[in-house]
Amino acid sequence: MPSTFLDVVTTGWSRYALRFGDYYRSLTTDDLWTPPRLRSREWMFIPWGSKPPDRHRALPTKDDLLSYLQTRTPHSCFHSTAYYNDPSQRKMNDKGWLGADLIFDLDGDHLPGVSDNDFPSMMDKIQEQAWSLWSDFLEPEFGFKERYVQTTFSGHRGFHIHVRDPSLMHLDSNARRELVNYITGVGIDVQSVMSGPDIGWSNRIDIGFEDVINKLASISNSEKSTQLVSDLHSNLKSRNFSCSKELIKKLAIESTTGGRIDRLRQDNSRTVFTTKKLNEAFWELVKGAPLAVGETDENVTVDIKRVIRWVGSLHGKSGLRVTEFPLDRLEPGAANSFNAMEESSVFSTQNTYKAELIVDDVTTRISGQEVSGSTGDIFNVHESMATFLGLKGWAIIH
Repeated sequence: MPSTFLDVVTTGWSRYALRFGDYYRSLTTDDLWTPPRLRSREWMFIPWGSKPPDRHRALPTKDDLLSYLQTRTPHSCFHSTAYYNDPSQRKMNDKGWLGADLIFDLDGDHLPGVSDNDFPSMMDKIQEQAWSLWSDFLEPEFGFKERYVQTTFSGHRGFHIHVRDPSLMHLDSNARRELVNYITGVGIDVQSVMSGPDIGWSNRIDIGFEDVINKLASISNSEKSTQLVSDLHSNLKSRNFSCSKELIKKLAIESTTGGRIDRLRQDNSRTVFTTKKLNEAFWELVKGAPLAVGETDENVTVDIKRVIRWVGSLHGKSGLRVTEFPLDRLEPGAANSFNAMEESSVFSTQNTYKAELIVDDVTTRISGQEVSGSTGDIFNVHESMATFLGLKGWAIIH
């Protein structure tokens, strides 16, 4: 990659397009990962600037893909999760659907009460959720096999779990939605699970029950509980349950008075709170407390004609590479746990640039360098950090 970040006079997105082009031109076909059944995949690319996406492309060989990348240097690259008879057809019905990978997309911007302005914390949280999805649901309850799984960092705010089990590729949208509904708890009767036989959801409900009563007690006993109230409110909102913050505060007060929780422990079928809405809110919080895929983009899983980011491409909103890694490295705290902020950057850490923040209260860490500040703060940063801050819209690069 011969050019440096600001070696030429460029403005706006053109400076990043130049460096993306340098990256793609540094690759050979041996460097490219391509999805199975390459000839059956549709490709989509997002150009720089305001041009519309370029899709319905068939790129049957690695040479075709590399040629496109090196001549077009796109902002973002995607391939279909589906397999088609003729992926280049413009109309979806004419492509001839043959099946599709099963994809789970966990994105940090779906996390209740979490902001991507604190990027390291958000990434830690979404990695925990992605591991929980695999270790609590996909493997133990659905019996998915590791040999059919590919795990990737999305290049921005989350992780993708690709499942390519041949026995699952023909599942239609309805069947895939049933999987998502079970994982997210749609149709799960919390009180029946608590009083019924031991099933996969039993332990989750027990954890959720204790978690919620502890949080409600903290709210009731502290005047500085604004964030906790907001977190519970966001949790309910993410589950399409309408409940005001004032109602959550009232629920917290009631949960610590009148022996209500003790009565629930004795018999969870009791209606112990003073209104129907309070009772419904409590059990909805219990059901949502331990879940992994309240943060999953269920449309990606359900849609059998979706596109997904291509592994090895650069993400146009961060400059980070979509990166594959072994499934066991998804586990947080493991000896060799995957670190997206250290392992997905492709740009230099040698050259130094000035970055002037234009957003308040941002924190990020890229390739061993950390930036934490607000509008007007100026930092000397390496190119990897400069690219990230610039593409995020968090800083002006001088």
